[in-house]
Amino acid sequence: MKETRMGSSVVPSAAERGSARLKFLLVLALIGAALFVGVQYVPVAYNARVFESFMQDTVNTAAATDKNSAWVEQQLRRGFEDYGVPDDAAVSVGVNNTRLEAAVQYSHTLSLVFTEYDYDFDRTVRSSSAVTGKK
Repeated sequence: MKETRMGSSVVPSAAERGSARLKFLLVLALIGAALFVGVQYVPVAYNARVFESFMQDTVNTAAATDKNSAWVEQQLRRGFEDYGVPDDAAVSVGVNNTRLEAAVQYSHTLSLVFTEYDYDFDRTVRSSSAVTGKK
């Protein structure tokens, strides 16, 4: 590295000028790409997490109030639009070992300029209390 001293500061040679600008642009591009991916991914992941909580609340409510499986499926399908779940999502509801279970599976494709990412949602929730089977 060839340096010339001017007073107390070091002046870079002509070959080194601009390297900081290039590094800055690369870092800026990486931050921009990370922000873009985050803007695409975070809402889908957040909606999936909130929908899972909705699923759990629905099966717990159904078990506590003696609602049947058809009611649970109907409530879950009503929530699809609110939570960004596609209409063709697979829903199965049933009783397993005296607990009400609901399973939902779907895939959401995220377009990331150069590639696509499939966010797969496959969750099963069980009621916290046993189903009495009165209805």
